[in-house]
Amino acid sequence: MNAIVLRVICGLLFGGMVLGVVNHPPKDLTQGLGMMLPATMLLGVALKGPKGRSTIPKKRAPSAPPVSGGTPGV
Repeated sequence: MNAIVLRVICGLLFGGMVLGVVNHPPKDLTQGLGMMLPATMLLGVALKGPKGRSTIPKKRAPSAPPVSGGTPGV
């Protein structure tokens, strides 16, 4: 399945869960925690994409040039 389609579907499902919580709030803490677990998983997939891959490339620091002179291994 295409990663973008999966992210859109998870985002829509997360939005539906949020609307469900707003319309029918949980009765106690355990029910609220039970509703939060799948919502956080859906939000994680919607933001990061499948398998934790991000579409935004990370900036990498340039590697340091080798130090000239001195004794090796010190």
